[in-house]
Amino acid sequence: MRAIVVKSGRMELAEIPDPQLREGDLLVRVRAAGVNRADLLQRVGKYPPPPGEPDTIGLEIAGEVLEPAARRGERVMALLAGGGYAEKARVPAAQAMAIPDGFSFEQAAAIPEAFLTAWLNLAMLGGLKAGEVVVVHAAASGVGSAALQLCRGLAPVLLATASPSKHEACRALGATHVLARDDVPLRLAEAVQAAAGRGADLIFDMVGASYLEANIAALGLHGRLCCISTMAGARGTLDLAALLHKRLTVMGSTLRTRSAAQKAKLVRDFTARALPRFSSGELQPVLDKTWPLTEAQAAHDALQANAVVGKVVLVV
Repeated sequence: MRAIVVKSGRMELAEIPDPQLREGDLLVRVRAAGVNRADLLQRVGKYPPPPGEPDTIGLEIAGEVLEPAARRGERVMALLAGGGYAEKARVPAAQAMAIPDGFSFEQAAAIPEAFLTAWLNLAMLGGLKAGEVVVVHAAASGVGSAALQLCRGLAPVLLATASPSKHEACRALGATHVLARDDVPLRLAEAVQAAAGRGADLIFDMVGASYLEANIAALGLHGRLCCISTMAGARGTLDLAALLHKRLTVMGSTLRTRSAAQKAKLVRDFTARALPRFSSGELQPVLDKTWPLTEAQAAHDALQANAVVGKVVLVV
């Protein structure tokens, strides 16, 4: 089969062996594959796949089941630990979801990684509840755009941080307030207080160390901080006095390295509680642009340049 391979940090199309199925796997004919910042890191050797997983880049796909025969032709979207930038992919059956009626493969491929990551950290780990004050950093990203939609209607104050050119998009996705990303280190606590009259209950951070001090300062009593990335550094200063005084919780989380059982539980929970909201129109994938698989490098370049709102998808 054809797939994207990496040579000297650049991507090109090549022939590689078909995936070898394990017990409980599906073989899926990939029609579209989502692009994520984790893919950019893997391309340059900074985010290797877990042991036993394909070296081929790609964490989410949409396509048609080829095997087993009993499920052939089913339209599915799926979370992967690797192997998505290819014509075929091995998918643990417990990590596959039915594509909502009326959705294209391209739309479906923009759902799994973004929405499952947001659901894991907001609903399952972060304990999001109605009436809470929430901050979403990098809110115009794929995960950020999913997070805003999941918080919409629950958080009466939903503050999004992003580049000013993306503020309108954030408001359209549910943000009640916005803050320029460059203003976060000095103004986040002030902005939360001005918007809500108190500190934040939950902060969802995809940026990293450069926001740590501001996040701690912006949280209110019993506030929770969910960190999922180190794009802006992995080491920061933690104010332990504030942590103790406000009885805060700081959580770190990654999705790719979770066990098969943990991913299956996440997919079941999301499928039962959130997936029906796509059919009703309450949730929508935010698809910025598509590229053919042969132009995977151009898709990475656009994401690297921060020129994207929502998701970028490769058409296979």
